[in-house]
Amino acid sequence: MKMQNNYNPDVLSCLANLSSDEVFTPPKLANEILDLLPKKIWKDKNATFLDPVCKSGVFLREIAKRLLEGLKDDIPDIQKRIDHIYKNQLFGIGITELTSLLSRRSLYCSKTANGKYSVSGSFNNDQGNIFFEKTDHDWKNSRCSFCGASQSEYQREEGLETHAYQFIHNKLNDKIKNMKFDVIIGNPPYQLNTGSTSAQAVPLYHKFIQQAKKLNPRYLTMIIPSRWYSGGMGLDEFRTEMLNDNRIRKLVDYPNASDCFSGIELRGGVCYFVWDRDNSGECEYTSISNGFVNTIVRNLSEYPTFIRWNQALQIVKKIKNKKENSLSEIISTVSPFGLPTSLRGKTRAPKDSLTLHSSGGIGYITKSEIKTGTDLINKHKVLLSRPISGNLEVPPFKVIALLKVLKPKEVCTHTYLIAGGYDNATMAQNLKSYLETKFVRFLLVQSISGMDISRDKFVFVPMQNFSESWTDEKLYKKYKLAKEEIEFIESMIRPMK
Repeated sequence: MKMQNNYNPDVLSCLANLSSDEVFTPPKLANEILDLLPKKIWKDKNATFLDPVCKSGVFLREIAKRLLEGLKDDIPDIQKRIDHIYKNQLFGIGITELTSLLSRRSLYCSKTANGKYSVSGSFNNDQGNIFFEKTDHDWKNSRCSFCGASQSEYQREEGLETHAYQFIHNKLNDKIKNMKFDVIIGNPPYQLNTGSTSAQAVPLYHKFIQQAKKLNPRYLTMIIPSRWYSGGMGLDEFRTEMLNDNRIRKLVDYPNASDCFSGIELRGGVCYFVWDRDNSGECEYTSISNGFVNTIVRNLSEYPTFIRWNQALQIVKKIKNKKENSLSEIISTVSPFGLPTSLRGKTRAPKDSLTLHSSGGIGYITKSEIKTGTDLINKHKVLLSRPISGNLEVPPFKVIALLKVLKPKEVCTHTYLIAGGYDNATMAQNLKSYLETKFVRFLLVQSISGMDISRDKFVFVPMQNFSESWTDEKLYKKYKLAKEEIEFIESMIRPMK
């Protein structure tokens, strides 16, 4: 068999990612995002584009291709067209010196804009329109006032990367600062570690979006983690801002990030959006999961937490129409008894001791060690694990890893939440059975986009009368769910056991 030797792979589709938080955008994905912009923009010789977080330069390169085709009639001479586009329409800011060089290589075919092999002869300096300037954090009380970076973590010696990103540290190049951009586009860094463990990492991507809006472009589009849907980790205000901004006209969501970025694990998935400054209205929302595409036009601010599964929206509406209280009223705060995760208790039970449930098993403590939640000590209650079971990327989901009825004088560590608190053991058992239903766990999925369950995640779960027991069949009948709605719930959630 004759071998084909004319295969010419795109090098930008072969790059290894900097980290799971600084992800290169594949050319195919970049073009899917660009496809959401109005087609007429590719024929506009005055349109300006900025990628403020250049890594590989893929967005600018693919924009250049579209403009080179779109401006054929307006600027017939190919070299004049190249020079005009590169000099007047395309701009970028590298996130590091290395990525600025890579981006120039992608766009200009030379790591220097005025180099021997540069495709454009319109520049008289190395940087061209892709800028990078070493930026310092602004340390105040051991944190950066711009991005929240930890001084102990990121104040590094000369030559080491500090991750002080120019775009969000109030250090814009004068040319960028004074320009009006038609499109700001990019794939920003996702988070920064602010302590010694990954659990102490805080989101960063929303700061790039907020800074981009300050430049008031006609269109803003970025690809970011979807964790903002349910807030938390400093994202509550950003979630409210995004859900109530009716200039977000298109939103594309991947619950499983690997459907979008091959080989990348991002809990909660990723999304990209188009913000249209001059046009407000409802949002065209598309969910893509395992090859299945579902699109509807909807109001993003309908609920305080964003429901990402379009098929779930009508189910939640039916339940909300009952105007019942939320189960969150009887869910404890994090660390219901104020006992740390590391606590194991004594191996033998001292006199008048309490039984302690921890991730290490059973131990024993005295009542004097309990600082909060003392009203629950002598109650029957339900223990549920705080970390979700598995992931919420590829259904069917389990969601709650462990449920257990605790008797009076039984308590738990920070690892768990507590639901209810009854004098009657039967009511606690009925609550446990309710939490085990697919119905409840399906509603939990609609408000979880991270790794943990907390009280606020029960916002869509209705309160019931726990003097009686509950099953899925009984709940489906109570809320008058249609056959296809029941089938969707059943397909999304697997049995607890």
